[in-house]
Amino acid sequence: MLSSLGRYAGPATLILSSLAGGAKHGYALMQDVESFSGVALGPGTLYGALSRLEDAGLIEALAGEGRRRPYKLTPQGAEALREQLDAQRRVAEIGLTRLKAVTA
Repeated sequence: MLSSLGRYAGPATLILSSLAGGAKHGYALMQDVESFSGVALGPGTLYGALSRLEDAGLIEALAGEGRRRPYKLTPQGAEALREQLDAQRRVAEIGLTRLKAVTA
């Protein structure tokens, strides 16, 4: 599902991973993503990805808190994230296995 986002799949994976821990507004998402991944999402990247994820039904906007608009992961978003992370794990395992052969 996330592969259909093309070059936006990376930020989408980070955002969905953050929302898997609970609902967050934009600034909290940026802080959380940076804390667990070391990736600093700019506002344009973040809000563009949020819009695409919401359009795809992977996240849902909640009632606003003043100017802050929190988002939560939908069941469809959780499944898409699980599929994406499983695919990334397979690639990482193959790469690490092959790397051992090169460095042995």
